[in-house]
Amino acid sequence: PQLPPDSCPITQPPDPAFVPPEPHPPQAPYGDFWYGADTLWTLLRPDGRWYALPQDDHGYGQKVLWFREGYDMTTEQQPVLTVTGHRLDGDSTAFETSDATNGYHRDVGEFMLTGVTLPSAGCWEITGNYRQTSLSFIVWVAP
Repeated sequence: PQLPPDSCPITQPPDPAFVPPEPHPPQAPYGDFWYGADTLWTLLRPDGRWYALPQDDHGYGQKVLWFREGYDMTTEQQPVLTVTGHRLDGDSTAFETSDATNGYHRDVGEFMLTGVTLPSAGCWEITGNYRQTSLSFIVWVAP
């Protein structure tokens, strides 16, 4: 997969590392890292690349997991989470996102889930907004 150019300031693992509150595992699985704060965080890859993504006429699809301290998927099945995105290294057609839903995986616990469609490869800033909190990160979408 194509490496991000130096001009794309991909989000790096924080130092010191962010450790989410229990019951989430202190170390992110799969070699990923936790990024954010107790009020909103996500899982990111250390190399900043999203590659080998499903592609259709609308662009590249990706699922984004969002977490929040105290989030309860049984009482908030459709979280009021909005996600926006814009390309930093050029023009692009509209970024698309699905309505948020919930999910659970034994490796990460309960989470909010959104699907995003990035219309083109390149350097993208993704922002999640939930309960007066926002979190942004930058990834490289490789063709």
